[in-house]
Amino acid sequence: MNKNLYSLTAHELAVGLNKKEIKSEDIYSALDGRIKESDPKVNAYLRPSKGLSSGGDRITSGIPVAIKDNICTKGFHTQCCSKILEGFIPPYDATVIKRIKESGHSCLELKTNMDEFAFGSSTENSSQGPTHNPWDLNCVPGGSSGGSAAAVASDEAIWALGSDTGGSIRQPASFCGVVGLKPTYGRVSRFGLIAFASSLDQIGPITKDVYDNALLLNIISGYDPNDSTSINLPVPDYTRALGKDVKGLKVGVPKEYFIEGLDPEVKAAVEEAINTLRKMGVEFKEVSLRHTEYAVPVYYIIATAEASSNLARFDGVQYGFRSKDANLIDMYKKTRGEGFGEEAKRRIILGTFALSHGYYDAYYLRALKVRTLIKEDFDILFKELDCILTPTSPTAAFKIGEKVKDPLKMYLSDIYTISANLAGIPGISLPCGLTKNGLPIGLQILAPHFQEEKIFSLAYAYEQNTDWHKLKPKLT
Repeated sequence: MNKNLYSLTAHELAVGLNKKEIKSEDIYSALDGRIKESDPKVNAYLRPSKGLSSGGDRITSGIPVAIKDNICTKGFHTQCCSKILEGFIPPYDATVIKRIKESGHSCLELKTNMDEFAFGSSTENSSQGPTHNPWDLNCVPGGSSGGSAAAVASDEAIWALGSDTGGSIRQPASFCGVVGLKPTYGRVSRFGLIAFASSLDQIGPITKDVYDNALLLNIISGYDPNDSTSINLPVPDYTRALGKDVKGLKVGVPKEYFIEGLDPEVKAAVEEAINTLRKMGVEFKEVSLRHTEYAVPVYYIIATAEASSNLARFDGVQYGFRSKDANLIDMYKKTRGEGFGEEAKRRIILGTFALSHGYYDAYYLRALKVRTLIKEDFDILFKELDCILTPTSPTAAFKIGEKVKDPLKMYLSDIYTISANLAGIPGISLPCGLTKNGLPIGLQILAPHFQEEKIFSLAYAYEQNTDWHKLKPKLT
């Protein structure tokens, strides 16, 4: 079997494991070498200098999964890349971690880098420093799951978990040329996910191809009584959707996603993807999502309001970082002032303002009403469509530092992904091209609630008729 085990997909490795041509220890050893070689350039992981061989009690069964630093893992650090959770070791596993272990797989004891508390679109807002895009080390990998996406793209992980609040799986998947899925809200348990915005957050898979994505979603999906937002519905075998004939599928292309601001190279790549699928018998129709222009302001009111509420618990009293000040009130102030980064403070202040007396109705309540209108736009279209196809991001990856000083410009990076979170529908990003500078371009496919099978069917058909997913960065 190929000696570079780190470069293989999970389903390829599974064949080798089943035939007993390789052992799980071989996969760990290959990844350990790859991480030591590549991560000093990429910075996809936290504390990588310890290596995978540390901690003699680690589980080495199956194929290891890289885990974003906001998903609780019993016995090793989970700190959301924030100083305020420095040293926190969860006493329990998140439900998705339990399911990975129960399936015969294991979790890497190195957590992946991320924007602090998932606040960002570039993985620059991390207490551990920025992650670099493997395709161009001067560029961002996207965010907030940039560490997971960069780890998979650079072959430092076979597959990974991220979280998606407004595009934080799909946008970095697009920037790094990998496959990332945000499941339907309620399909995957959020128990053990340290919350950013509870009505928007979803855990999802980041993988090298669509097949692996379906496999990992099979593992982590399902009802969980520990999560009050979990939906008690049967979980299909998503791999059965792969290879189905897509002829006759009705797909909408919203005109609001192809306006000024869309990079010409991204537009050309998505249009070429549409032509590829049209040759396979997919039927396309231009449609309208009328309230798209309100998605960004609605998202940043709701998300920051929920973040303000969720992050109130981090005060230095129960766990994590605590200021040494002896006075209780000053301890609270200094702990939060020193423990949170600038972007976290910005979002907490915005959210607190939106929830404050006299502004709640004008901002938060109105945003909830417009959110309903955005969801209804999708509901109406899905009465006659199977899927909706769009670019994942208006641009390819941008330079590190390029948007740090302009938060509004940074927030617009998620303009094409936010609506799916507001509506609670599933969406995937998969590679569909490269810019002239060699940076990946992502194609987004959206589907009705709990219809991930339609997404996988269309995405797999496209992937099998192109070679974009086979390309690898050179780490230069």
